[in-house]
Amino acid sequence: MKSMHSIDIDLVEMTLDIMKYSINRISNNAPELGQPKKEEELLRLVGETVTQGGIGGEKAFQLFKDVLVKATVPVDHPRHLAFVPASPTKAAVLFDLITSASSIHGAYWMTGGGGIFCENQAMKWIVSLTGLPEGAFGVFTSGGTSANLSAMIAAREAWRAQNEENNALRALLITSNGAHSSVKSMAKVIDADILLVDDDEEDKLNGKWLQQKIDGLSAIDRKRLFAVVATGGTTNAGIIDHLASVADVCEQEKLWFHVDAAYGGGALAAPSVRHLFNGIERADSVTIDPHKWMFSPYDCGAVIYKNMELARNAHSQKGSYLDIFKDEGAHGFNPADYQIQLTRRLRGLPLWFSLAMHGTDKYTEAVERGLELAQIAAKKIKENPTLELVREPSLSCVLYRRKGWTPENYRDWTYKNQKDGFALVTPTKWTKPSNRLEGNEESETIARFCFINPDTTEEDIQAILDTMQ
Repeated sequence: MKSMHSIDIDLVEMTLDIMKYSINRISNNAPELGQPKKEEELLRLVGETVTQGGIGGEKAFQLFKDVLVKATVPVDHPRHLAFVPASPTKAAVLFDLITSASSIHGAYWMTGGGGIFCENQAMKWIVSLTGLPEGAFGVFTSGGTSANLSAMIAAREAWRAQNEENNALRALLITSNGAHSSVKSMAKVIDADILLVDDDEEDKLNGKWLQQKIDGLSAIDRKRLFAVVATGGTTNAGIIDHLASVADVCEQEKLWFHVDAAYGGGALAAPSVRHLFNGIERADSVTIDPHKWMFSPYDCGAVIYKNMELARNAHSQKGSYLDIFKDEGAHGFNPADYQIQLTRRLRGLPLWFSLAMHGTDKYTEAVERGLELAQIAAKKIKENPTLELVREPSLSCVLYRRKGWTPENYRDWTYKNQKDGFALVTPTKWTKPSNRLEGNEESETIARFCFINPDTTEEDIQAILDTMQ
């Protein structure tokens, strides 16, 4: 009986088929824009695929190519402008294949030294963009949620270490109404309470309002407060909080200052907007997602710490089978010591290869192009009498409305464009800052662009806007 790991002629042919498919897909700048199907319909089309005897690689691969992949939406399509899309470079995608094929365990230097070295080369560049002081460094995670969670665990443990009494208190953190949903989810995971500060007239968290919130806390809540989370580019609108003024308050109040720049952090590479992040260099930790605006494949996030020792104290795991490394070459940087995951793939390798191949200047050009596309879209919207900008673009996000449309109109427009295989642009909800400040949380349904892919063209933008007439 043949082993699953044995090589025969069928596997060789399957390997060639898969490589051919991969090459064709990687070289395709405008892949088919699929659409989801109900689970019942997919089951009817493909049947049960996991059986006792197996259905064979050729059939399984055929079902994937003909049916299953067409029920997905490729994030790198140039007219995929919904959510925060992605646009991994061809070099990064190719090396993602190498990463998987190499079967390297990336938790410890003993097993992944060469690969971790490469990851750290890429990380040096990312850290340099933040301006954090010497000694700051980071590690690649599965995404922004795990990066935020890892940072807040480090923050909480550092707070507990300051005073033994803190171990008996339920932790409390502050963030803004505009913070990403993962911040609120992360607070639940670490069993911490969360307080929200209203954004100011610019939809930003600022130091003045943060200080007012802290001053209004009870004595016990002030003792429970351990961290503040600011945002370096909100997912919905690309808004960057007043990081410098928030940093002032955190330093004065001796609170951990975390900046969630999962989406916006890529813009640190763009000289035209770098000044908007002033204050990030004073953070205790920063989250950035290379799989968003640094053109890396999913899943690749990053968490950066000002003080790596505090992160290691919180995350380093002990075990008899983990402490047997005697060879000098086995000792080095262990990514597992600085974030919540022990088992991890070398998810930073594709980014490293792409950076090594293209150079950082190309990354700057690509990010600047996303910013430029947002301005181009805003100009076209202003020139269209049936459309209206909701606010000036922030980073690469553009919020706009079609005059006279209801939420149902936006929904039908989204579905039609996707069903036609033309584009994926989804509506969002928006509450005017003036309404929120007056206690009115009533929101409006509007349209939203998020530009990541430098292959998106002005013609793509115009064609999408034309579908709103």
